[in-house]
Amino acid sequence: MILKTPRDAVISVGRIYCDLVFAGLSGMPQMGREVFANSMDPVLGGGAFIAAAHLVHLERPAALLASYGTDPLSLALEPQLETSGIDLRFLERRADAGPQVTVVMTGAQDRAFLSCRAGPSVPSRSGDALAWDRAALLHIAEYATLAEQPDLVSRAKSGGLTVALDPSWDDTLISKPGLLDGCAGVDIFLPNAQEAAAITGKDDLSQALDVLAEHFPIVAIKCGGDGGLLGAGKTRLSAKAPKVRVRDTTGAGDAFNAGLLNAYLAGLDLDACLEGGVSAGSMSVQSIGGAPRPTPSVAV
Repeated sequence: MILKTPRDAVISVGRIYCDLVFAGLSGMPQMGREVFANSMDPVLGGGAFIAAAHLVHLERPAALLASYGTDPLSLALEPQLETSGIDLRFLERRADAGPQVTVVMTGAQDRAFLSCRAGPSVPSRSGDALAWDRAALLHIAEYATLAEQPDLVSRAKSGGLTVALDPSWDDTLISKPGLLDGCAGVDIFLPNAQEAAAITGKDDLSQALDVLAEHFPIVAIKCGGDGGLLGAGKTRLSAKAPKVRVRDTTGAGDAFNAGLLNAYLAGLDLDACLEGGVSAGSMSVQSIGGAPRPTPSVAV
């Protein structure tokens, strides 16, 4: 008897960043002034890595489709990559892929990022990844990746994959009128509240959800400490986030993505998918860094 390979894995595509997480800020820095943090942690980041790490934590097989640098900073953080449990068969190491650095500044309720991109967002082995017989879903961690590879969705769909997309905030792309057209074919759209408002021009999130639900089969809007909203056709759902001790909100949205996608691939109903996202996001904010196994804090 020939055993059929299960299609239960997620391919997570996007850039891997070296996050320098400054936590415990009393306020955000301003030009000409200095702010001191309570701690600083150098951790791997980027939506593709963080979502994949949380999927693995939820016992969902996940592979990274990404490039990774060979510079000293990337090499110093590589053990976090190797011990993450993520399938690295499609990872491409390139001299021009790093260091991709994000300075993450987190306060009590929110955070800000300063990033520097390097190298291509989709490595040359994308064809092998999309043809992987274990893959069920392609998760695109930021719209910038799709903007660089406009045929990525159609290629994934032709291989029978479901496609999820987190637009991720990018000042140069988020408000462009063609963004929704550029996402044609995406099955699960995963913006946060600010992104949903910017993309639709609707500050009222229920209105923003209505607009987005006209373009995508499933839309989930991440609302931070307020939980999340989900729309699918005429269905509208909401879920509240539990009260937890917040240490760092970095990557909480990517953890939400992982929780929702894991439940979706498990065949659970939409209520359970939304609850899975909110639960994973709530777990993430209780530790430093986006991935579920962060490094110890370095006091400064």
